[in-house]
Amino acid sequence: MNKNSQNKIVLLVIVGPTAVGKTQLSLDLASILACEIVSADSMQVYRGMDIGTAKPSNYEKKVVPHHLLDVVEPDQRFTVAEYVELAGSAIVDIRVRDRLPLVTGGTGLYINALTDGFLFPDQGRNPKLRDKLSREYADNPKKLHGRLQAVDAQAAAKLHPNDTRRIIRALEVYYTTGQPISVLQQKMSETEGKYTVVKVGLTRGRDTLYRRVEKRVDGMLEQGLIREVGDLLQKYPSQPTALQAIGYKEIALFLQDVITLDEAVYLIKRDTRRYAKRQLSWFRRDSRIHWYNLDEVSQAEVVDSVIEQVNQQLKNH
Repeated sequence: MNKNSQNKIVLLVIVGPTAVGKTQLSLDLASILACEIVSADSMQVYRGMDIGTAKPSNYEKKVVPHHLLDVVEPDQRFTVAEYVELAGSAIVDIRVRDRLPLVTGGTGLYINALTDGFLFPDQGRNPKLRDKLSREYADNPKKLHGRLQAVDAQAAAKLHPNDTRRIIRALEVYYTTGQPISVLQQKMSETEGKYTVVKVGLTRGRDTLYRRVEKRVDGMLEQGLIREVGDLLQKYPSQPTALQAIGYKEIALFLQDVITLDEAVYLIKRDTRRYAKRQLSWFRRDSRIHWYNLDEVSQAEVVDSVIEQVNQQLKNH
């Protein structure tokens, strides 16, 4: 047995687009593999945003312990760095209880940061800010270097004052993520090798997935999405960033008499379909993911295959 592998935590990760069936597979696997679930959903961290985020039911949470749900209020800022810290702590606690951590959700940024470290090409990406910084300091790049020195002296010390491109990138990351790029790079090096990850991806045919998306939206409305959004608007009239999420933004516009309910429902379904497409594009870039098309294989076959993969990794630890 490799000594390094002994120190790693085996992590099961289930990814895929919204409405594909991640929740059901996670619950099925959790009951067999003695898992606790760590959510990787950037909207389920907010309290009071339950229906529109398809948060697990009270029954599901009773059957399988869930982590990283209801962490902050909708008007509080929540960063990728905070997610990784909290998720990492939950994973360690789960292993102490001799249970298997199962991370599942559709927020690729959270999952990548957790399993691979913080800094990758898309993190902290903010083209508008980048362009603004380029224009502001076109005539005085040394002043730009001074600005970086004020927020991240460690990064500034490594960069020549005329290295405008890297300086702007460092500032872009800092102002977008709230974390100095030097800190993120350090955390990335600490994360590497921390986990042995079994990554599972779920997909379906486009038509099937889109039908499931539309059915989910109809179900949310039946469960009381309009009331939920109304309550949140009353509590947070300034509509913080969290309430700009798909489903909340459109129903808010309906409640404010900007659009009709039919228009709101149309927009929610359309934007959720587009979001599912973007999620698939994101996850497809990761060659380590073992994909299952649930239109072609049964749930039972997927469960058996994943259990085999997990057990193989557990044997090596």
